[in-house]
Amino acid sequence: MPTVAPTLLAIFDHDGVLVDSLAHHQEAWVELGRRSGLPITPQLIHETFGMANPSIFRRLLGESVTDADIARHTETKEECYRDLARGKVALMDGVRDLLDRLTAAGFLLAVGTSGVRANSELTIESCGLAGRFAAIASAEDFTHGKPDPEVFLVAARKAGVEPRHAVVFEDAVYGIQAAKAAGMRAIGVTTTSPAPALYDAGADLVVETLAGFDVEALARDLGRS
Repeated sequence: MPTVAPTLLAIFDHDGVLVDSLAHHQEAWVELGRRSGLPITPQLIHETFGMANPSIFRRLLGESVTDADIARHTETKEECYRDLARGKVALMDGVRDLLDRLTAAGFLLAVGTSGVRANSELTIESCGLAGRFAAIASAEDFTHGKPDPEVFLVAARKAGVEPRHAVVFEDAVYGIQAAKAAGMRAIGVTTTSPAPALYDAGADLVVETLAGFDVEALARDLGRS
């Protein structure tokens, strides 16, 4: 009997991979600090980019911070982000073309993000991507944030694809570590992290942009997994 080719899955981190949202998030953290009096610094924002909000707030406020306080601060910060990003969200260079070529090559598409679902939904609505993703895994879907692999494993499970046949596009060190811990191929994008840091985190390949990405080579690699 002929061998049935496996279903392949491409998982995209949201911030810094699908959309260039760093400036909006930075402004949102600053606004949260202004409203709440929390000691939020540019260094904290940079060092924790890509981490889930609960991890950031525990780093900022200590392990004794309550879940209720985390939820309250998270809601404020993400509302600030959406207010700042609404009407200004744009896909990163090469992303739309890559989504089209991945779909044409038979890949399923997914989003795996530390952010809340409403942020991804804003991007999907604003950028005309409704119906493009087989699965979305967001902060509401997991307990342990990156570098734990849970978010990407959830995305693969929702899409019905084995982790070994999935690839993750990520710009953060924590995200690369999470992808490799999930048993997936990891493609680093140097939006917010330099190439050496992404390779040190375990990236299989690092690119400056997703424009012109070699989908055929990726399909061959994943098909042999």
